[in-house]
Amino acid sequence: MSTEHDINSIKNGLTDLVSLIDDLSSKKPEPVNILDRSISGNAITGGTITKFASVGIRDDSTRLVVLVNNDGLLTDFIDVETLVGTVNVEENLNVNGTITADVVKARMVISENTEERTSSVEFLPTDNGVYGQGLVWKKDGQQGKFVFLPNPDRIFSSNSIDLQEDASYQIGKLPVISASSLGTSITKSNLMHVGTLQGLNVDGNVTIDEFVFWNSDAMRLGIGTEAPNGMLSVTSLDAEFVIDPDGDNVKVGTYTTDGINIVTDDTTRITISSTGKINFGAKGTSDSRVSINGRLGIGVNNLDNNLSITTSEAVKFQGKLQEVGTVPTSGNYNKGDIVWNDDPKPTGYVGWICTREGTPGVWKPFGQIGS
Repeated sequence: MSTEHDINSIKNGLTDLVSLIDDLSSKKPEPVNILDRSISGNAITGGTITKFASVGIRDDSTRLVVLVNNDGLLTDFIDVETLVGTVNVEENLNVNGTITADVVKARMVISENTEERTSSVEFLPTDNGVYGQGLVWKKDGQQGKFVFLPNPDRIFSSNSIDLQEDASYQIGKLPVISASSLGTSITKSNLMHVGTLQGLNVDGNVTIDEFVFWNSDAMRLGIGTEAPNGMLSVTSLDAEFVIDPDGDNVKVGTYTTDGINIVTDDTTRITISSTGKINFGAKGTSDSRVSINGRLGIGVNNLDNNLSITTSEAVKFQGKLQEVGTVPTSGNYNKGDIVWNDDPKPTGYVGWICTREGTPGVWKPFGQIGS
């Protein structure tokens, strides 16, 4: 009885449902006017929305990708074409690709690999231009610089630059300095100190300590003077000593009115006064010796090879005058002076001797010549 009753109930229900569907299908639906199409946060709480889309957002994810909480936005991957504005990275930033930037400022750069470049390192102007930019090395509170400086524009290095031994500094492809030599293009210098020179060629005038002067035009060397009067001139105060080749002879002596002392062992051996007077030996001593190996002529132009001494005037030895002539009739003579007869004849005399000094003194003949 129960089963039959249930079946009748179902049939009645289906009949009512069909009648309702027919009624609904025969009626036109009334338009629904939705006054508020917006969805506010207050209207959505909890639950999961999938396949969400808007004009600016499309959600195709099938798992949790973005988490938003009070700490901010958390995600594992961000694929963007352009970041606009200032971006601060508080932790490490790993880049597996290439960084291209107009300007890179870094407090420290650590490179684990040597990177080969195909372009030059460029330093672009800042508010201060490009001055002060370059390479800087910091160590133990100190720093080494290789930077660009102004006034004038130049490269500045705070440390020594050590080249390879066989390398050289060059200007215009010409070596100017190497480990052992200056370049041939260096023609001017203000060297203050040099070591030992081995071979020195000088073309032109030379001045040494404003004391030694070489005049290239006059071919003269002056020591103590810029205007030498000989090929070699040594000047002190008003005295000038010169050595000057003059034709077939060489002039040696003082150009000024000064005498000459020839010394050995810092002792004067020969003195030549400004008037031409010559003294041998030091004054007041008798230890000088004068030897003449050859012929001595005094006041003569030609020397007789058979004579050791030839004079054109009278001579005196041990205080006694010796001269050639006749019996003196004038002049002052001393006892013992001799006048040799310049015109000896038979029965005449060889000469005369002064027996008493005077003017002209008393003279007696001696040495009668045979007949």
